[in-house]
Amino acid sequence: MQTTALSPDELHGAFTGARGYLAACSTGLPTRDTRAAVLADLDARPDLLHYAAVAERCRTHFARLVTTSADRVALGSQTSVMVGMIAASLPDGATVLCPEGEFSSLVMPFAHAGRGIRVRTVPLADLADGIGPEIDLVAFSIVQSATGEVADADAIVDAARRHGAKTLCDATQAVGWLPVRADAFDALVCHAYKWLCAPRGVAFLALSDDFAATLHPIHAGWYAGENPWAACYGTDASLARSARRFDVSPAWQAMVGAEPALAMFADADPVALHARVTGLATAFRTRLGLPEPMVPTPIVTWPDADGADLARLTAAGIVASGRRGNARVAFHVFNDEGDVEAAALALLG
Repeated sequence: MQTTALSPDELHGAFTGARGYLAACSTGLPTRDTRAAVLADLDARPDLLHYAAVAERCRTHFARLVTTSADRVALGSQTSVMVGMIAASLPDGATVLCPEGEFSSLVMPFAHAGRGIRVRTVPLADLADGIGPEIDLVAFSIVQSATGEVADADAIVDAARRHGAKTLCDATQAVGWLPVRADAFDALVCHAYKWLCAPRGVAFLALSDDFAATLHPIHAGWYAGENPWAACYGTDASLARSARRFDVSPAWQAMVGAEPALAMFADADPVALHARVTGLATAFRTRLGLPEPMVPTPIVTWPDADGADLARLTAAGIVASGRRGNARVAFHVFNDEGDVEAAALALLG
């Protein structure tokens, strides 16, 4: 058992080939151990019992990452699928409040749920004030994909509780650098392929017991059974009593690659990790003369309507992205001061 939290330098040493890669907000890089695990699995004979054990370890690692218990965590493959289950479980005519410009995987399942379900949007800064007695669910990303802006989750949750609304937090752009407690929300979804550096196809849903009791396991399959190996045929199998009743059958090979990465981040020093990545972003903003956000974030965006800055970064061998008329870079634990300097030189000459 890990007894000493991993330092940012130890995490940095787990990666290779990261120079110039400033796109953790698009997709993370695999660790050495993830590469080794995937290759070893390809060379081995498939073993379903082994895969199931790996999936359960992934569940446990994620529970540690978001400070909850494993029995409150469901396994998935995409956040939109899990959000779709929540949308299908809302009462007819429910009203969902979301931030303007929210990532579509969190919004579209509600917008297309039918049954009179309405989606209302307000600016992120006004989300807490926009919650009233008519709101049934508040769905928001704790860190916005397009801008890196960090939501005032405490204010949002407090307002929701005052008005009897439930909260759904998408932590895909947060877990892996920002300490997050799943138990603060009624539901928390997270895809692990970004800041957690896992293969795509590994996602999680953490639920409060009360909210879980309102959900319909519309995607239930054999893996959602109380005993999955006895739930492979027919309709008589009992669903798991824990949040595992909302599982979809895991993507085995993706779980194999995810397990060492999730274990590593679960063992990390969260305060030091947060300071490291946000410090790199601050150094980059200082070099470019960009304003510092009210809440530290490792995602840096600035206006780039014609894509010229993104083109400069690309020409210099730096992997970045563009979103909603902005250039976007992200600094993760596999980056260092050399990446800050390389990106700044590409833009400033």
